[in-house]
Amino acid sequence: MSTAALVGPATAEKGETAKPPRNSAWRIRLIQVVSVAVAIGLWQLLTANNVRLWLRFDVLPTVTDIVAEFGRQFQKNQYFVDIAQSLIRILTGFGLAAVIGVIAGIGLGRSGLLAAIFGPLTELARPIPAIALVPVAILLFPSDESGIVFITFTASLFPVLVSTRHAVRALPTIWEDALRTLGASRTDVLVRVVFPGILPGVFSGLSVGMGVAWICLISAEMISGRLGIGYRTWQAYTIVDYPAVFVGMITIGILGFCTSGIVELAGRRITRWLPREVSN
Repeated sequence: MSTAALVGPATAEKGETAKPPRNSAWRIRLIQVVSVAVAIGLWQLLTANNVRLWLRFDVLPTVTDIVAEFGRQFQKNQYFVDIAQSLIRILTGFGLAAVIGVIAGIGLGRSGLLAAIFGPLTELARPIPAIALVPVAILLFPSDESGIVFITFTASLFPVLVSTRHAVRALPTIWEDALRTLGASRTDVLVRVVFPGILPGVFSGLSVGMGVAWICLISAEMISGRLGIGYRTWQAYTIVDYPAVFVGMITIGILGFCTSGIVELAGRRITRWLPREVSN
């Protein structure tokens, strides 16, 4: 007996049928594309004409300069090596944080003893910015690579853990009571009620964690990295190669957008049995 069954067939049907009209979806995508195109056109207009108002657009590269730099970067193997290195780091750190964060969040949410032991430590460590742990990572780990993965892991751990813990505590007790009356074991409750019921909260934490992980990864690569998009972007800044700086920034944005989109898409697919409200 799963959470989808407990919420009732009427709710499940609503979740399946409440989809936005196809025309509305295409209209939204068109607006998104137009907004990006307008922003790019405005950037080209301001930089190509050396506009200097309160902001100094005359010192920034034009869109055509950045596109030309992209063409040069695509011809270098180093660009793709840096992308691969950053992706390996983000997937390793984020993957570990996702597994450990969900398990720890469930434990803290369901066990008063675990919450009493580890709850205060969690709340004390959570406000510390992960990037502030760079000196600790340098001293603690034998290699820069391990330290960068550790910082990425720490950055994404707490959003996942806290969201999971809150989702567990927010579950209606009637779901668990219903299974208990049918003779379900603790494992049955975890598998059939707790885990399906917390999935929306878990994926909210994963989405936030992915964004924070990219921020801290790039910062760590700039400080102590030897490879990666963050390291290469900082190197371009030190030699005053501004088109390459913007290539790095745009690459970071695209990678972050794609990885966050994958997490959100997975969340929608896995929780598609949930009811969804559609605005008219």
